[in-house]
Amino acid sequence: MPHVALRPHQIEAVDSVLRVLSEPPGGCMPLEGLRTQVIAATGSGKTLIGVESANRLSARRVLVLVPTLDLLTQMADAWRRGGRRGAMVGVCSLRAEESQGVPCTTDPVELVAWTSGPEPVTVFATYASVGQGVLQRAHDAGLQIWDLMVVDEAHRVSGDAGRPWAAVHDQQRIPAVRRLYMTATARIWEAEGDTPRLVASMDEDSPVFGPVAYKLRLSEAVRLGLVAPYQVLCLDIRDPELYAALTSEDTGSPAVRGARLAAVQAGLMRAAVEERFRRVLAFHSRVGEAEAMAVGVPAVAARLAEDDPGTFPAAERVWAGWLYGEHAPLHRRQVLDEFASDFLGGSKFEGRDIPAALRVLSSVRVLGEGVDTAECDAVLFADARGSMIDIVQMVGRALRMQPGAGKLATLIVPVFLGPNENPDEMLTSDAYRTLTKVLGALRAHDTETIEALADPRIRNSRPGVEREGMEGEFEDEAGDAERDQEQDVARVSGAAAGVLRFSEERDPFALTQFVRLRIIDPEGAYWRRGIEAATRWLRETGKTELRVPYVFVAPEEWGAVGGYPLGRWLADVRRYYAAGSLEGKRVTELEALGMVWSAWDTAWADGLAVAKDYAAVHGHFLPPTNAVWGGDRMAIGVWAKNQRAAARKTHENAGRRAAGETGVSAAGELSESRLEALDAIDPAWCPAWGIDWQRGFHLTLMHVRSGGALPVQAGEVIVQGEDLGAWTMAQRVGWDRLTPAQQWMLESVLGVDPTVEADLPVRRTQADRWATHLAAARQFHAREGHLNVPRKHIEDVGGVPAKLGGFLDNTRRRASKLTPERRAELEALGMRW
Repeated sequence: MPHVALRPHQIEAVDSVLRVLSEPPGGCMPLEGLRTQVIAATGSGKTLIGVESANRLSARRVLVLVPTLDLLTQMADAWRRGGRRGAMVGVCSLRAEESQGVPCTTDPVELVAWTSGPEPVTVFATYASVGQGVLQRAHDAGLQIWDLMVVDEAHRVSGDAGRPWAAVHDQQRIPAVRRLYMTATARIWEAEGDTPRLVASMDEDSPVFGPVAYKLRLSEAVRLGLVAPYQVLCLDIRDPELYAALTSEDTGSPAVRGARLAAVQAGLMRAAVEERFRRVLAFHSRVGEAEAMAVGVPAVAARLAEDDPGTFPAAERVWAGWLYGEHAPLHRRQVLDEFASDFLGGSKFEGRDIPAALRVLSSVRVLGEGVDTAECDAVLFADARGSMIDIVQMVGRALRMQPGAGKLATLIVPVFLGPNENPDEMLTSDAYRTLTKVLGALRAHDTETIEALADPRIRNSRPGVEREGMEGEFEDEAGDAERDQEQDVARVSGAAAGVLRFSEERDPFALTQFVRLRIIDPEGAYWRRGIEAATRWLRETGKTELRVPYVFVAPEEWGAVGGYPLGRWLADVRRYYAAGSLEGKRVTELEALGMVWSAWDTAWADGLAVAKDYAAVHGHFLPPTNAVWGGDRMAIGVWAKNQRAAARKTHENAGRRAAGETGVSAAGELSESRLEALDAIDPAWCPAWGIDWQRGFHLTLMHVRSGGALPVQAGEVIVQGEDLGAWTMAQRVGWDRLTPAQQWMLESVLGVDPTVEADLPVRRTQADRWATHLAAARQFHAREGHLNVPRKHIEDVGGVPAKLGGFLDNTRRRASKLTPERRAELEALGMRW
């Protein structure tokens, strides 16, 4: 008899397993043995289902396979408490002090000796022992056939049959009369990337896994009170320090990752207060970040408590720890025990019962499948770089609860929004990558609820009310069906209500599209919308070819395809086509619409159109390199620079060929038709000298021809951001550095002459500049009574502007190089170094 009473759903599951795994009529067992699956929500008690199935099948020799060492010792204890009798043996590398009383070995001969008696024996082994061939060698050495093999977290052994763990299924290598595969996630989809990828799949009637004997969906487990209902809480983060780091550092740099972590810590503390979390598991992909999280949380808690002690708990009541795979089992146990305690431990709390206000435990790939931890209120996805399987297990940590305890599990997902990013632009933003993975993992658990988020009819529905004048006894079948449908809608919408929450409000339509296109059908539906958007674009523009600008997004008034990033989608399609990975039927479908496969041709056409518009507005096509133009904000300056480089290479190669050189490659040249197209926009678009000079000349000429006088002083005339007076003066001063052609253009066209020595400006010495700024400092001090000058302050000294703030900042930085006299002059004014 089991030591732990089974709950009704476990009794039903065991009965179903026995129906499949009992000896068939006639006693003839199939060569591959009997096989079946139990698919039940995480936390619903699959372990006890396995124990009771083994007992009721009278299985004397049982092999239990688990993915990790932590789970091996935990599973052995659970089987003992569940009523399993007889010897228990571990096939793993755990030492005696780590195995919690379970004898362990990796010696095939020793394993055969330990399991050869007539008494019941249960062997617990990791998938690694299968991959290393320990069990297979033991069978070669005489290990007997197993009466029952229980494969826990069975999604780990599906997929590629060539992998080492595939021996689990092989009757020749590890023979078993019966196999029971158990998991919470029968299929897991990788929703991000170019196409969905099936990470793990267990078919309903798989010849490898056998038929599904029992299935318990997450939504049903929640309804039965077996696991906690859940919500996904998205922390919308707009952090100035993170933006500053992103503008100066690479996205993967320590500075950026540190700023991200600091923003998450502050967001977590605020959410913990608002949602009343007491225990939070934080999952990371890097060891350094998990450790930094444990160090940073108390510091953030101290700062917030100091700023707002009435809202945030005292820092001493906030505990943070961290774990990773290389920590010793004993250390992991101690940390997990502290995480589970309601009171703070350690020497400084000795003799005092101080309740913990918040505990945060950060981990890196250590709290894996099925490993028991204290019941936590929330799980924080600091990042989601793991596989969808890893995400599913992280979700499972939050959903577990004691029977009848009653709690709401929270899955916390940071959403890092740009400074001016529209929160409703969810289809293409990278800010939602982690959320996409988490919702995909939840969908593997609870398809019905997550897919309800994408159904406006279900999301907006409310439980119906009885309609007047309708008597139930006269309702027809259609009325019954309609009422049943309404009840189903109400039930699902009730489960989905409140599942997904954001710090900032979201447009319901944008959220529906996000769930449908990035979670449910990220590739198929996205393709169909792309075709629809392309068809609409052709109709609206009247064009016959799909030369769509890269940044083009379908207008909202286009209905169902409104907001679709058509230009980016077509660029991706071209990339797949070039790589040979685009399906033939899709190639045909696009070519029927006039697809242009050459991205180079499309980019050229887009650039030329923007160049014409730029020249029409400015009167020339000499944009600076940093210029952007057009409704799509195209980097026209960079495009023009690239075209000039290609044109100069074309002219250079033409000269080499004219000189008789052979074998000159035409790569990177501009065709004659393209040169003519650019010359038609502006004949001077590609001068022999720098375009800054040519632009200054052109703007000055335009100013003079429009009736203006030739500017000769800096600041006198500024056109399109160019100081024409400063430009003219620079030409006169630097006359000898100009080419003869430039000198002729200045003299003949603009009437600019070189300067004579008397016209040259007198160069000020360093002593003169010091005297000017010292006079400014004395004037400021006499007026204000101090020398605390703002960085951008300009002091007017007898009509001469002096940038006093900048001067003092620069002087502080080179204080060590100042003479004693100059230091004394400033210190007499109260200079603070």
